[in-house]
Amino acid sequence: MADVSDPPPAIANAMRQAHQAQMRLQTAIDRTTPFAARRWAATGGLLALFMLRIVLSQGWYIVCYALFIYLLNLFLAFLQPKFDPGMYDDLASQDIEEGEPGLPTSASGASKPAGSGGLMSGVFGNPGPQNGDAAGGEDEFRPFIRRLPEFKFWLSATQAIVISLLCTMTRLCDVPVYWPILLVYFFILFGITMKRQIKHMVKYRYVPFDLGKKVYK
Repeated sequence: MADVSDPPPAIANAMRQAHQAQMRLQTAIDRTTPFAARRWAATGGLLALFMLRIVLSQGWYIVCYALFIYLLNLFLAFLQPKFDPGMYDDLASQDIEEGEPGLPTSASGASKPAGSGGLMSGVFGNPGPQNGDAAGGEDEFRPFIRRLPEFKFWLSATQAIVISLLCTMTRLCDVPVYWPILLVYFFILFGITMKRQIKHMVKYRYVPFDLGKKVYK
């Protein structure tokens, strides 16, 4: 006897086919992982097609603005490290306010006994002096880990552009706005956010790009 909770055969068959189509699409997307240049070239083509659609139709400015704000947020997450080094300063300040000796550093870690440090010392993988500190005071090499990986950045950006193109197919998304104001506001927002990000990069001395870095084979 069939279970009452089972969906009808037609719905079950449709769900099965949708799941198989989703698996095939995911497999095809995963195969593009090594081809970063081709992936971004295709995404750039989609973005150019979207901008051409906006310019020729003289509409959907609010969709264009929302898309570029979303792309800016993705780009900032791509530039930021997964573990913000500014948290070390905040935790050290908190430990000092609470009367703790603070987080161990490369300069002071070698002179402290194992296990010493502030309340939050060791939370981010820094429990005590490293081998480099004992050997000569050099900082341990830590690779740059992005908050948003490149592949997820590309996938999210591509999906957003495709959705924006679909939004230009209906007049419901064509909200009348004065586009010069949106353009000026976007450039102001872009300048402020990038200035803050560059200051953060300079302060904590990290480079989110691989250009000019040594590659060891």
